[in-house]
Amino acid sequence: MDNATYCYSTDYTPLTTSKSTRKAGHSTAINMGTSEKIPQDYLVWSLCNTLYVNFCCLGFLALIYSVKARDQKTLGNIREARENSEKAKWYNILASGWNLLVPLVVLAVLVLLLLYMRSNEGSLPFFGEHGFQRFFSHFQ
Repeated sequence: MDNATYCYSTDYTPLTTSKSTRKAGHSTAINMGTSEKIPQDYLVWSLCNTLYVNFCCLGFLALIYSVKARDQKTLGNIREARENSEKAKWYNILASGWNLLVPLVVLAVLVLLLLYMRSNEGSLPFFGEHGFQRFFSHFQ
């Protein structure tokens, strides 16, 4: 231990004079004076949409509006927070729809390809000269 002396300021005001003067059973509650419902910011949903597929940057746009909604909520600007929250929600809906659509389309194409390959006319000629063209002629 070192033997340094410490100087503390004597200009302080105690919050209470003693522990015994505090009122027992009272809680500290702050009423913000607003009965408006605080909007959600959809930040986690936006992060998921940003990291997965992210077609046309829809997930990134949702993330931007989510962060804006959270910032406006922190500043107490409920109207702006609600507007940004609505935009984030709709961009998230669009991004989620796209994130579900892409795997379903790929799965459908693979199933159609496998069904075509199992048929008599598509077994080996698919890899031949005109097989690919015959495959797409079924859809015209």
